[in-house]
Amino acid sequence: MDKFSLPESPSRFAFPVASAGYPLIFAAAFATGALALLQLRALALLGLAVTFFIAYFFRDPDRVVPVSDGALVSPADGRVVIAGKVDHTLFYDGPCQKVSIFMSVFNVHVNRIPHEGQVEKIEYHPGKFLNASLDKASEDNERNAVFIITDRGRRFCVVQIAGLIARRIICHIQAGDTVYRGRRFGMICFGSRLDVYLPVDATLNVAVGDRVKAGTSIVGYLG
Repeated sequence: MDKFSLPESPSRFAFPVASAGYPLIFAAAFATGALALLQLRALALLGLAVTFFIAYFFRDPDRVVPVSDGALVSPADGRVVIAGKVDHTLFYDGPCQKVSIFMSVFNVHVNRIPHEGQVEKIEYHPGKFLNASLDKASEDNERNAVFIITDRGRRFCVVQIAGLIARRIICHIQAGDTVYRGRRFGMICFGSRLDVYLPVDATLNVAVGDRVKAGTSIVGYLG
């Protein structure tokens, strides 16, 4: 039986919400209250629905992380749209293994670290807002690339990619930070994608079409 651990202290709330969502939730709730006071019932009900959806979108559930040597966990919830070897990329020298995970607006959008290590550098690049499920989104869209080296000298890269309606990439870590498998490091607001670039000898544990959960699903193993 696989062993699991909690990478962070559990939330004190039954329905934890990412801190980035609080301003939007409070704004929507305030507008809903104002509409209710004005007795604009239809608009108030719409505002209530919007408030609940924003709270749902920014949900941030605790996750247990598998304890397995060399395991790389998914950095995001969603559907695998690419899984396999690529010969050229902006984010890795030479051939590598690539896993791309598309997040719809109904997925949890909090991002987690695939494997422990140290952040070598972070590169942010402004760009377009194409549909994140398209192949060319990897290099054309606004993105934030996090380059990590493990204590065994293995390098991999996690890229946060803005989507068609995503307009905000959040990253809480910086170069030089020590990071741990399964811990939160950021999120992307309202539909987006995460790409992971791994050494060419890494073993993939997912295929196109698979559904994965951040921090819990193993997407591959470092060789």
